[in-house]
Amino acid sequence: MSEADPILKVRGLCKNFGALAVTQQVDLDLARGARLGLIGPNGAGKTTLVNLLTGMLSSDAGTIVVDGQNLEQAKPETRVRHGLVRTHQINTLLMESSARDNVAVAVAERENFAWRMLRFGRQWRACQTEAQHYLEEMGIGHVGDRRVSQMPYGEQRLLEIAIGLSLKPRILLLDEPAAGIPSTEAHVIHDALERLPRDIAILLIEHDMDLVFKFAKEIVVLVTGRVLTRDVPANISANAEVRSVYLGRSAV
Repeated sequence: MSEADPILKVRGLCKNFGALAVTQQVDLDLARGARLGLIGPNGAGKTTLVNLLTGMLSSDAGTIVVDGQNLEQAKPETRVRHGLVRTHQINTLLMESSARDNVAVAVAERENFAWRMLRFGRQWRACQTEAQHYLEEMGIGHVGDRRVSQMPYGEQRLLEIAIGLSLKPRILLLDEPAAGIPSTEAHVIHDALERLPRDIAILLIEHDMDLVFKFAKEIVVLVTGRVLTRDVPANISANAEVRSVYLGRSAV
């Protein structure tokens, strides 16, 4: 594929839960290094779409192509190996382990020797060294030895992004990274997102409109499982239909 081709190409993606259509003929392109926001009202199908992309749900129709490879029938772990990685709306961390060990486990699994790490100390130490690098990249290198349960929630959210980075994504799907964080601390997440490598394509699903409009170069609006529109942030903010169904009357 040429550099001009999208790293992610979704066509005609559909998902029904019984008679309820939650994803309806979704087409989505993500360029290499893109910064794309995905917004929509509650029940629009945003997290369902992410679950379809990552293989946590199987679709009823459509194709999901990553760098020319059709992954529609691939298992979630296969998609991760192809560089399609996500964080979760709700933390999935090892709360009684250290921050560094949380990332090191992901590194070990990426290298396919997690089950051997207690037997081969040198490899585990290498995982921990690499893990520390990702913590520092997210600005939380100082918490490496800290138990996750003792970390502030905002740092836990950054830790989950560090884990995502450790899987060496080419596409990173961030599912509400600012969820549960006070608005006065949202800048910490924004600053961390700005530090993410520029070659990674990022799809940001988020209810914090300030964060979305600061971070995204383009925004997709999802309503009742369909793509309503896709445009640059200024045009999304001024779009009367978007304001009616989601943003409300006040300016963003």
